[in-house]
Amino acid sequence: MTAHVRHRYIYLASASPRRRQLLEQIGVAYEMLLADAHENAEALEIARPGERAEDYAPRVARAKLRAARERLAHREGPAAPILCADTTVALGSRILGKPIDAADAAATLAALSGRTHRVITAVAVASARRTWSAESVSRVRFARLSAADIDRYVASGEPFGKAGAYAIQSAMAAHIEHVEGSYSGIMGLPLYETATLLRAARVAF
Repeated sequence: MTAHVRHRYIYLASASPRRRQLLEQIGVAYEMLLADAHENAEALEIARPGERAEDYAPRVARAKLRAARERLAHREGPAAPILCADTTVALGSRILGKPIDAADAAATLAALSGRTHRVITAVAVASARRTWSAESVSRVRFARLSAADIDRYVASGEPFGKAGAYAIQSAMAAHIEHVEGSYSGIMGLPLYETATLLRAARVAF
């Protein structure tokens, strides 16, 4: 492939509807490249003992990217850049992943109540020959949440499948006092950093 050729689309190796929405927001065309039934995608997100959140998110994004490249090679799909991302919520040194059940979601939200936490999103893009990566770190402060606030939000089902048991674009926004950093990064895909990587990979948008 010659250097002047630009890619008309990318592969998105993420099931997140928020990442699809954000790519569409900046006009990036994509094809889905989701895990096969035999892949244990959740295993890639297991934190290592003592792992720092700043190291965890980039490591998981790179692991997802390796798996996606193997997936595309196995499927013999047309060549195009692949995008993967991982978002984690960190409270101090604790990594707060996706809740496993309602009790875990409630405990996570109780821990975030009245405190400031970090949201770290790592993005990785690979072409046939190169890989680019970037990270976004934002800070979010919750107001104090009552037990009723937490119960109501957990009952909505919104916490499940989301790091830190919440989505900033959901009803939980009514309890967020302050945000510092990238709103789109908190949603799951920091658009400035992502656009920079896609331009480097010569993606047309």
